Amino acid sequence: MQLLNSKSALIFILITICLDSVGLGIIIPSFPSLVSDTTGVSIAESSKYYGLVLGSYAFMQFIFSPLIGNLSDRFGRRPILLISMLGMGLDYVVMYFAPNLVWLVVGRAISGIFGASYTTAAAYIADISAPENRAKNFGLVGAAFGIGFVIGPAIGGLLSDFGPRAPFLVASFCSFANVIYGFFVLKESLPVHDRRAFEIKRANPLGAMLQMKRYKKMKYLFLVIFLLILTNMSVHSTWNYYTMTKFGWTGKDVGISLAVIGVCFGLVQGLLSGFVVKKIGEKGAASVGLIVLTLTLMGIAAIPSDNGWLMYVFVFPYAFSGIIEPSVRSIVSAKAKNNEQGELQGVFTSMMSLGEIIGPQFFMWIYYTSVQTYPLSSWSYGMPFIVASLLSILALIIVRWTLRKNAVQPNFSEHEN
Repeated sequence: MQLLNSKSALIFILITICLDSVGLGIIIPSFPSLVSDTTGVSIAESSKYYGLVLGSYAFMQFIFSPLIGNLSDRFGRRPILLISMLGMGLDYVVMYFAPNLVWLVVGRAISGIFGASYTTAAAYIADISAPENRAKNFGLVGAAFGIGFVIGPAIGGLLSDFGPRAPFLVASFCSFANVIYGFFVLKESLPVHDRRAFEIKRANPLGAMLQMKRYKKMKYLFLVIFLLILTNMSVHSTWNYYTMTKFGWTGKDVGISLAVIGVCFGLVQGLLSGFVVKKIGEKGAASVGLIVLTLTLMGIAAIPSDNGWLMYVFVFPYAFSGIIEPSVRSIVSAKAKNNEQGELQGVFTSMMSLGEIIGPQFFMWIYYTSVQTYPLSSWSYGMPFIVASLLSILALIIVRWTLRKNAVQPNFSEHEN
């Protein structure tokens, strides 16, 4: 496939992803307060429901990601992206008016349906990327999300002063602006002659899982992505509660810290991922990233309650884990045809969503149980990170075993002078 205007197309899709992540990031700092508001309990007690809210989003994304990916293989990337962004904007309005927890869960579930746009965005990147640039460009996707999470949580932290619902209204504006932007500037990346017929048996979670067998040598790398996301959920789902209860942080403090994380992830995925892959290859990048992630999670768990500033010491090492996903995704993507990239990215997104379904419930249960059981122990707050570090070690073992067993050759980036 000839890659026409791939540079400008890449810029378009990255800006689109960035605006989308701004909308997602804005609501993060105020979410515990909104859950507390809709349930009528304290923020500490609301941790019991927080995982349910996050899990509803991930569950629907798990169900619909294969459908979205297959639809984009049939009708093209552009219309599916635009519809997804429009749906997200409308749903933020619904959540702004949510009167109780049920409405909030339903709202997040609908967001999960339209939030599967990441699948199509990743397929778009695969469409326009030459093989030697694929890992780098997947890293740029992460950087775009990272930049969005710099802007989003920072704005969300400031908006939290106006109440827990205000960020949802601004998030809807970002999504609608994204639709308008995409309508006028986003070009189609999948030519009509490269499209394939839609098959419902391949456009559902079970069908997507069965498609993994087509990548016999690489099938265990899908499990690595699942474990990676499950591990990261220890941070994503407990960060607010961990910092607020252990260190006494405010919603604004949380927003600032997430913005710093976004900056670091943007630097790693936008500037370092391509360089690291070029130097040590995709296998080496994934392995090093998992080792750093394991050590970082253990370090976060060990921070004393009177030294909350140490969280910032571990932010950049944690962000370095951002090289793992694009490396693994690139290895498998190189084995897929152009008109199967949407389906492949749908499988990846489904595995990620499965981790996002299980992760919040699992780690919030560990957090709540350990804190309630050992309220005077500083280590009880960090128990989710200790468990996550063990999962990270398991992912590392699978990566090394899979790639060594199948003798995966280095990609183009390692053959460059």
